[in-house]
Amino acid sequence: MPNILIIDDNPAVVTALSVLFSLHDIHTVHAHDPQAGLALLDRGGIDLVIQDMNFSADTTSGEEGQALFAQIRARHPDLPVILLTAWTHLEAAVELVKAGAADYLGKPWDDRRLLATVNTLLELSETRQELARRQARERSQRMQLAQKYDLRGVVFDDAASERVLALACQVARSDLPVLITGPNGSGKEKLAEIVQANSSVRGGAFVTLNCGALPAELIEAELFGADAGAYTGANKAREGKFEAADGGTLFLDEIGNLPLAGQMKLLRVLETGKFERLGSNRERHVQVRVISATNADLPAMIRAGSFREDLYYRLNAIELALPSLAERSGDILPLALHFSDKPIGESARAALLRHPWPGNVRELRNVIQRASLLSMGPRIEAEDLKLPAAPSAPRPVTAHEPDKAQIESALARAGGVIAQAATELGLSRQALYRRMDRHGIPRE
Repeated sequence: MPNILIIDDNPAVVTALSVLFSLHDIHTVHAHDPQAGLALLDRGGIDLVIQDMNFSADTTSGEEGQALFAQIRARHPDLPVILLTAWTHLEAAVELVKAGAADYLGKPWDDRRLLATVNTLLELSETRQELARRQARERSQRMQLAQKYDLRGVVFDDAASERVLALACQVARSDLPVLITGPNGSGKEKLAEIVQANSSVRGGAFVTLNCGALPAELIEAELFGADAGAYTGANKAREGKFEAADGGTLFLDEIGNLPLAGQMKLLRVLETGKFERLGSNRERHVQVRVISATNADLPAMIRAGSFREDLYYRLNAIELALPSLAERSGDILPLALHFSDKPIGESARAALLRHPWPGNVRELRNVIQRASLLSMGPRIEAEDLKLPAAPSAPRPVTAHEPDKAQIESALARAGGVIAQAATELGLSRQALYRRMDRHGIPRE
């Protein structure tokens, strides 16, 4: 049940407000002067304050109310405060609203308006409290993740990043091949390093090969090695990536660029651990954990005949889907601060959060490093980033308010479980209770 503190020296006002709120399942406590009110606030458990503007006899300036509000705001910056004011000091109340008060009501007040304001503020407060609790839980989970696993210094603060990192650390213990999918520049190689660092072969080599950076005719030699004379220019035998990674991890980036002949040989290695160098008939055996990555649509390539379906399923024993930077916006500012050797001003922070980051983490790193170098001031500001102007934001969509029939339907689908129905409707439990009471829906 919500808890409201009434700070007013008039017993009639306190009684009238207490009765009004009790009829709507809102509990009240009261204090007759600012000192007693602040003492009650310090005990905790208050969701909203309704305060008078004058407490001394024959005083109408509102200065006492201003001083009380300033102390409440200093001690409890997020607590909603409603001012009860007479018209004689309306201007002072308006100034306090500008300073952060939630609303002001003249005496005598309108019960309907007061209840509507209180319900709205309580719902917003519940939302903020739930958000704060969720953020605290997420911070705790991130700390536990960093303490339990080797995250290779990765910087993150977004729940989407935490989920994929937690899954990467979980699957690292298996020897199964891992396929990392995600857009260019999103950090797929860093994720592969984390898998290797928490695997059973973390003491072995971590060997990388970018399959998109080599001509198709050289990829097989890079993967499997070649004997002398195997191709023009092969004057001596050379070791391939699989041999170099024996006992460790081989990371194959841009796996979609591997030609079909190489795909067939890769499939055989994954199934048997055996291969031959180019130009050799001698079979070699290795134990290698393979992690591959791609930004390509491999299922579409399978349909087009350019990627083997059997290899896809062999590589995709476990998939780690890495979101784009725009889809984990909570990482933007922590990464920017990590890349920068200067403080980042508020205008730059706002610009960083507005930008869509089509180049992902790689683009962000380049932008920040360039701005750090070229900025002439003590901190990076928006103009130093040289980002294109953001498009105008779309108009906000008004939140949908469920009517009686929708609430009853949600309750029926949830079997009367309030928490489940509230989640479906996008409300807190207390907010749902208040709407049930408003529409005359029994709580049973």
